[in-house]
Amino acid sequence: MEIRKIKGTKDILPDETEIFLAAEKVLRETMIKYGYREIRIPTFEQTELFKKGTGVSTDIVTQQMYSFTDRGERNISLRPEGTPSVVRAYLENNLHKKRLFQKFFYYGRMFRQESPQSGRLREFNQFGIESIGSLSPQIDAETIILGLEVLRNIGLKRIEIHLNSIGCDKCRPSYKKSLKEYLKPKLNILCNDCKRRFNANILRVLDCKRETCRKELQNSPVSIDYLCDECKNHFSKVKELLQKSNVSFTLNPYLVRGLDYYTKTVYEFISPVLSAQDAVGGGGRYDRMIELFGGPPIPAIGFACGMERILLAVEKEGGEKRKKEKLDCYIATMDDKTDEEGFLLLNNLREKGLSCEKDFLNRSLKAQMKDANRLGADFVVIIGPEEMEKNEITIRMMSDSSQKRIEFSVDAIVKEIR
Repeated sequence: MEIRKIKGTKDILPDETEIFLAAEKVLRETMIKYGYREIRIPTFEQTELFKKGTGVSTDIVTQQMYSFTDRGERNISLRPEGTPSVVRAYLENNLHKKRLFQKFFYYGRMFRQESPQSGRLREFNQFGIESIGSLSPQIDAETIILGLEVLRNIGLKRIEIHLNSIGCDKCRPSYKKSLKEYLKPKLNILCNDCKRRFNANILRVLDCKRETCRKELQNSPVSIDYLCDECKNHFSKVKELLQKSNVSFTLNPYLVRGLDYYTKTVYEFISPVLSAQDAVGGGGRYDRMIELFGGPPIPAIGFACGMERILLAVEKEGGEKRKKEKLDCYIATMDDKTDEEGFLLLNNLREKGLSCEKDFLNRSLKAQMKDANRLGADFVVIIGPEEMEKNEITIRMMSDSSQKRIEFSVDAIVKEIR
């Protein structure tokens, strides 16, 4: 029987890998510009980390994690998201004792056992940021502005920002109580997941994507009506800073995000060209997680975005996901003798920093020229017997098919190409 890839995974072939590499380059450049430093976290962690951090009532923990028991009888899970791992690393390595305020970004594979669909896989690439140590509304605004710039730099043109505040431990209980009272008479209409969420964490009901549940929520209480003065002032300042920074946003009073750790500001980056599940990323504050993990009461905020979702949205917009990677030169040869000279020249040009390729299949010159064009070569160096006798080569510029003979030397060729 033929062995095929597992459902929900994807082979990223070389042409598409170039798309990812271009996006990753832009990602890192933008993050560094904002003062974020890269952190690399383990692919798997103790399951308890995600239960405690992501939340035992979340769909991720209850339905989507890939978990197993290892030979040491430890409960292990492949990471479904990055935030709990970054917080663990921050505490375990005593980074808070070296400098309280720190900014990190990460990029890597995540794993969730959910129904595969366009742009949503069980193994996917995600990047995110974590800004740890500040309660300032300026950091809330900065993370949103940074997310917007990263998405635009990758190539996404149409981005909407949905914004809300879900309050804190002081004001959220009264909101949850009102929401529960509102939904209790409608409980039999809600889906089975929402019935479970009703008791486990009532706010999760607001995150349901089923039309029947969303209809019942249309006139439900909203969190911003229950904010304490501190949360109200914080949220007002975040909105003010975004407006002064010319960042448009939509207030979405039903936005809660799908994770239990959020407090105060929450937001999503929306692409209108995608389907009903149109978010390409999102985030918010999580001011209690570090304390929950045994650390001091240190506030934090962050966001995460799915790279596959972003690139799908760019494609649907009709935009360019990348500039085609160019090859500096392709070496074409005519016979065995010139072919060996071509191989030696290939290595010499690479040592000079040029990206080069040649034919390894003894194909005709016509076939080699087609191959050079397919690879996006700027120049083709043609080594023929006649040219070799005169210590020359023919160099062709692929953009206009013009060509000329020059001296057969590495320096002469490099000078011509550069």
